[in-house]
Amino acid sequence: MDIKRGLGSRIEGEKLGELMKEIFGNMEKDGGWFVSRYGAMQPIRTKLSTKSSLSMEIITVKVPDEEVLKTIRKRNAFLERATGFNSKQRLKRLKDKAKKEGL
Repeated sequence: MDIKRGLGSRIEGEKLGELMKEIFGNMEKDGGWFVSRYGAMQPIRTKLSTKSSLSMEIITVKVPDEEVLKTIRKRNAFLERATGFNSKQRLKRLKDKAKKEGL
């Protein structure tokens, strides 16, 4: 996932883990990954790949609809703070990237 130019330093080192703890309420380290659990995301794993790229893995579980909405809001809040892009901007960038790569 792309990070807005110049914002990679905001989440370097332990700062990404601190952001996860602030938003999701928990965080642990697993190798080079920061891991949290929240709602339907059991777990969400992230790491800074480069100053301009964030790697993320999410495993979801079935939860009530109200919990799904809370989970989506938290995930979007985290990604907006981590990448600098809101959900619409992230979607547009992913679509443009898929077109370039012929997917």
